[in-house]
Amino acid sequence: MSDVITDASLRLAALVRASSRKSLFSLIAVTSATCFVLSGCAGSDSQKDDTDIWSETKLYSEANAKMNDSDFAKCGKYFDKLEARFPFGPYSQQAQINAAYCYWKAQEQAQALVAIDRFIKLHQGSPNLDYGYYLKGLISFNDDLGWLGRFTGQDLSERDPKAAKEAFESFKVVVDRFPDSKYAPDALDRMRYIVNSLAEADVFVARFYYQRGAYLASANRAQLVIRDYDRAPAVEEALYLLVKSYEKLGMTDLSNDASRVFKLNFPESQMLLTGKRVQKERRWWQIWNK
Repeated sequence: MSDVITDASLRLAALVRASSRKSLFSLIAVTSATCFVLSGCAGSDSQKDDTDIWSETKLYSEANAKMNDSDFAKCGKYFDKLEARFPFGPYSQQAQINAAYCYWKAQEQAQALVAIDRFIKLHQGSPNLDYGYYLKGLISFNDDLGWLGRFTGQDLSERDPKAAKEAFESFKVVVDRFPDSKYAPDALDRMRYIVNSLAEADVFVARFYYQRGAYLASANRAQLVIRDYDRAPAVEEALYLLVKSYEKLGMTDLSNDASRVFKLNFPESQMLLTGKRVQKERRWWQIWNK
């Protein structure tokens, strides 16, 4: 009888301990979940955006202050918030332009293009449309290579020409549609520079082929430069490469013809005698201290 009681007591004690463990685990789980929720709420409070309670005028004022202080990353976000919260307000158009400018200065090219494309699409009748296209050209132009690019002497001709062509089209809109715009002269200068750079990019390829013995490919690329960019300074080297490539291919008649054209167009050039490339001038925006 005592054995039966003892066995029952042991089983009862085991059940009590199991129940206690379950209760303890439940308590821990509930406590952890409560702490997680509370911490999440606290985190939400700490991450609350103070600009949500700002008026349209205050948000515009603060965004301009950040822009004047050269805090371009912050001012871009502020102008974006302004345009999103007050799309029909008096500052909406200017906010889109300023957001694009700030993102461009902050080297956030993708966001800058989104902002300026939205402005151009929505405000074709805006008096600031000429500046919108001009700014889009600057954003796409993106000639700032950083200190390493300046140190190595890299320029636009040694980069992917796709962006340069897009910039050219934007500047062309300014020159064609807004010839009296104050941005038209600079846009025209940049168009000339882009054309020269695109020609130099093809010459760069032709030179690459020539140096590796692909003389036919070099001659073909040089001919493209002469045909498509007949007034670009890069035509001088293109003609030189054409003469030398024909010489290497044993095409004497073609080489002599190209040489005559070269001397006719560049009578003072020393490239045929020295083989040295013409040193390019640095453009007005390619200086160390901008």
